[in-house]
Amino acid sequence: MRYWYRRGLLAWLLWPTSVLFRIAVAVRRILYKLRLLPSAHPGIPVIVVGNLVAGGSGKTPLVIWIAEYLRKKGWSPAIVSRGYGAKIPLPRAATIADDAAAVGDEPIVLSRRSGCPVWVGADRLAVIKALRDAHPDVDVLLLDDGLQHYRLRRDLEIAVVDARGFGNGFLLPAGPLREPKWRLHFVDAVVSHGGTVKGYTMQLKGAELHRMTDAADRRPASTFAGQKVHAVAGIGEPNRFFLHLGRLGVKLVPHPFPDHHRFTPKDLDFGDEAPVLMTEKDAVKLRKAARANWWVLPVTAELDAAFGDWLSKRLDGFRRSKAA
Repeated sequence: MRYWYRRGLLAWLLWPTSVLFRIAVAVRRILYKLRLLPSAHPGIPVIVVGNLVAGGSGKTPLVIWIAEYLRKKGWSPAIVSRGYGAKIPLPRAATIADDAAAVGDEPIVLSRRSGCPVWVGADRLAVIKALRDAHPDVDVLLLDDGLQHYRLRRDLEIAVVDARGFGNGFLLPAGPLREPKWRLHFVDAVVSHGGTVKGYTMQLKGAELHRMTDAADRRPASTFAGQKVHAVAGIGEPNRFFLHLGRLGVKLVPHPFPDHHRFTPKDLDFGDEAPVLMTEKDAVKLRKAARANWWVLPVTAELDAAFGDWLSKRLDGFRRSKAA
């Protein structure tokens, strides 16, 4: 009770700064809308996937789903990411062979799962130019976590809202919001990942884990029922991972870490040899130190069929306009 009181008090103390941030956000958006701040479009469709709340909300599984869907529909997609937490002086490709410290954790997962080019860098426009020079066949771009990146003009905006909703409703730093809630009225689609906001429904599915030292060793989550299990998660909402495991029958000892936490083997030393279960995003940071009792749970997004239909119609419109 005392913790939540202090947290609420801190939010109100930071509220004036949050108001200034809100004004800055609104002014910035208006300046880009009026083209008083420079922006550019790459000449092929741009789909932005983002959220309003700081931290993960399920964007990466959604981007993977969209990339796979587009490939099945005959498109040649590529993914652009900032590469959070990595120092990337020049645009570059991110592959499954890269180190997370060099390109970020999410781009490695995107590269492994999407089957399409993934490029990273702080300047998304420069990244896109380098990517298209290297892959001239690419005809649609997916921007991972770019809802607020207005320098890049976009054709479709998709916002993900999860079970956390909008927190206390304040913008940073008093609350979790990057932009006000009204921003959802201006996106093209809302994907609700356990949230109460009306939109296309997304669920994460995954019930089979693989051993980090041997990916061929795969076991259903039920294998870990009835024994002590540690679960670690350095994602935006760690409880989502813990609850997912709980629904699979795993009784676990939860170990939450901050989003994009730079794991070391010591972080997973819990004084016993009990299995340690982790997300795919966290596992890429520990590959070089993999141990036999570490296990990874990959998840896959499942979306309303209506979302795919909507996406196809919108992109078919771009094809027709280009052909005309």
